[in-house]
Amino acid sequence: MEPSNNCTSRRSEDIALDLLKFVAAHTNLGSKTASSTGFGLPSAPRPEDQVTQIFDLYARCREAVESPLQDTAAQK
Repeated sequence: MEPSNNCTSRRSEDIALDLLKFVAAHTNLGSKTASSTGFGLPSAPRPEDQVTQIFDLYARCREAVESPLQDTAAQK
């Protein structure tokens, strides 16, 4: 029995989301930084910028996850 296209699409979205969580956790993406004593970066990124970074990362994760599927489908 062959899985439906909707099931396959959902699975790649789940994998991309897991990949996003992994990368974000290991790069501290979206985490708040502690206040500094005046040295280093003057301020933390704005929340809007962090959301944009997360959406961009999710798009890249989806592309990475779906890319092998597209290559395999083209070979058949």
